[in-house]
Amino acid sequence: MLKASTRTNVMTTKTRIEWTEVTWNPVTGCTKLSQGCKHCYAERMAHRLKAMRNPRYPNGFEITLHEDLIDAPRRWKKPTRVFVNSMSDLFHEAIPPDFVERLFHTMAECPQHQFQILTKRGKRLRELAPSLPWPKNLWMGVSVEHADVVGRIDDLRTVPAAVRFLSCEPLLGPLAPLRLEGIHWIIVGGESGSGARKMEPQWVYKLRDQCLAADVPFFFKQWGGVRKDLSGRELDGRTYDALPNVAGRC
Repeated sequence: MLKASTRTNVMTTKTRIEWTEVTWNPVTGCTKLSQGCKHCYAERMAHRLKAMRNPRYPNGFEITLHEDLIDAPRRWKKPTRVFVNSMSDLFHEAIPPDFVERLFHTMAECPQHQFQILTKRGKRLRELAPSLPWPKNLWMGVSVEHADVVGRIDDLRTVPAAVRFLSCEPLLGPLAPLRLEGIHWIIVGGESGSGARKMEPQWVYKLRDQCLAADVPFFFKQWGGVRKDLSGRELDGRTYDALPNVAGRC
């Protein structure tokens, strides 16, 4: 059952995710869809926050709409890179289309920020895209963790976002070569935490080399493992922190 929250404390958090600055969660909760969901960090965190009696998580990881957070970005003065719904999937089938549209209008009316949305539900993204505004400050991505779900890339290619990106994290198998036409950025990373599945180095190297050959910005987030702080994020002795050329797409 879809639930709603009417609390008024702002749910925006500085984050340690390397490719963004803050998270904005007007929706929390999700359900598992593909292999990448097996060890979902958001699910673990939601259950922990419920146990701590966090007022935003009385429902644990059930999908919950936070109406009071829809307009939160309008109050932020400093230009910020914002990851939208790090604790959910905005294109989950249980989230009403009109709620998604209201969030898109908020993003369109806050051009000082850059908003990053990531989904595993490419088909619903494709279905809703024609009814949504697509401002230049909105980056749209799909998770592509395994060869079984590369079809999400074709769904993404149909979306008129200024920046279209892939998150190959947790990378669970070889992907390259990928068709990268219309893709402006790729993030790659291994799974972390308890039970983390191993990412083979050659999977990463092949994606990196394909990005370099196609002039697609490549961001290597982490090797992962139980202790990602020990495995680090260097690849061949350096970090890869490229971001999409936003200026060239405005």
